[in-house]
Amino acid sequence: MDFETAFKILDTAVVAQTKRHLKDIEVTILRSSWQGKKYGEIAQVHGYTTEYLQHDVGPKLWQMLSAAFGEKVSKKNFQAALERQRLSGNADSPKQLEDILQSQKLMLSDSQLKIDNSVSQENGEVLLTLHTNERCLRRATPTQLNAEPEFPVGQVPLTSSFYVERPPIEDRCFQEILQPGALIRIKASKQMGKTSLMARILDEARNHGCQTVALSFHLADKAVFASLDTFLRWFCESVGRKLKKLHQLDDYWSIYGSKDKTTAYFEECLLEEIDSPLVISLDGVDRIFPHRDIAEDFFNLLRAWYEYAKYGDRSSELWQKLRLVLVHSKEVYIPLNINQSPFNVGLSIELQEFNQEQVQILVERHQALNWIDVQVEKLMDMVGGHPYLVRLALYHVQHQDITLEQLLQTAPTEAGIYKDHLREHLCNLDDHPNLVAAFSQVVKSLVPIELDSELAFKLHSMGLVVYCNDNKVMPRCNLYRQYFQHHLS
Repeated sequence: MDFETAFKILDTAVVAQTKRHLKDIEVTILRSSWQGKKYGEIAQVHGYTTEYLQHDVGPKLWQMLSAAFGEKVSKKNFQAALERQRLSGNADSPKQLEDILQSQKLMLSDSQLKIDNSVSQENGEVLLTLHTNERCLRRATPTQLNAEPEFPVGQVPLTSSFYVERPPIEDRCFQEILQPGALIRIKASKQMGKTSLMARILDEARNHGCQTVALSFHLADKAVFASLDTFLRWFCESVGRKLKKLHQLDDYWSIYGSKDKTTAYFEECLLEEIDSPLVISLDGVDRIFPHRDIAEDFFNLLRAWYEYAKYGDRSSELWQKLRLVLVHSKEVYIPLNINQSPFNVGLSIELQEFNQEQVQILVERHQALNWIDVQVEKLMDMVGGHPYLVRLALYHVQHQDITLEQLLQTAPTEAGIYKDHLREHLCNLDDHPNLVAAFSQVVKSLVPIELDSELAFKLHSMGLVVYCNDNKVMPRCNLYRQYFQHHLS
């Protein structure tokens, strides 16, 4: 039995037992254990700590498999246990779920039918609960949904099998959002997967009975930022409209100061009226940064709400219902009082690039590619583990628009698939001559160099450079080095 066959049996058994698929970090442990590697080796190769794998993820994985197989399963004996399951005929077919869907002739449509992830086992048969316009099937496997990769633009759909987890980030966020008064801050440069992670946090919250509201400041008109009062009115209307609780807003807006009436509306018309927690995600928070007066007051307000949940009085019970997710690309460069800023409390998440294991997982989900390790390494030599750049390459190669060799040859040119992405960076740089001069030094140097801290800070926020251990910087990837060596000369 090869590992891919073993994985399908293991994953099907886990679905039947836990109603979810194996996580990427669990697959990593299983694959490496299949190869005879110890926890220390797995941790070193994949960027985890040995303690985290050996004392946290590993024991939970073997306990889960023990429950699924009905016998003691460990790192040492799981291959033998798996073989016993196969020989006894207890192992479910890896295409069982797909066959059920086909036999019922169910057609999945984003607008009509979505599959609930309630999967139970009764009389040896896997049952799926179907709902209209409700929750979608989470953590779908490539053989079930999205066999053809979607074009990588914007949020990765919840039903997509092409979302790759970056453990332990997802689990930490899922645990945190269920805590009273939680605040999660997600930061990364553009196209690194912030909104996709945010969507999955909201989905997890809904699955635990929370109400959710997703707001994007990218969709706000310029007029919204005319004054603090206008901005907070828009904010309250946006939340109230989605919760169908706008009827009393005008009464509050005729009295009090802007922050006071916003707080009163949230407390008396929203939090007092709902029985479940309310999760609000704020995407594109950095769009507020240039409007300094609004930014200072709004962020102070969010911090005050976060503190209200900690007071321990009747009011705090209301504010514990509110959980916030802040998403931004740029660093917070506006000066905020340390005791009034929401950017130094809560759970901070800074998304990093995919490591080689995660890129390999993504390649395997593009089933038509059949790449070997050398091809993965060639792609990563050009674009690193940048999620968007990797997915765009895999999309075009799988659709036979271009070969990997052609892609790598044309990648840093105007004829390559990355031309729009690179031009956008170039246009952003053109507005800042000092950043052009600084980044030109970076791409011309074959070793990391030290820049003025503010310039390095801004280039890092734009996603163009990465920091080294000694605070020096270097281009994020060879694609950027080669393209900008030519265009900034």
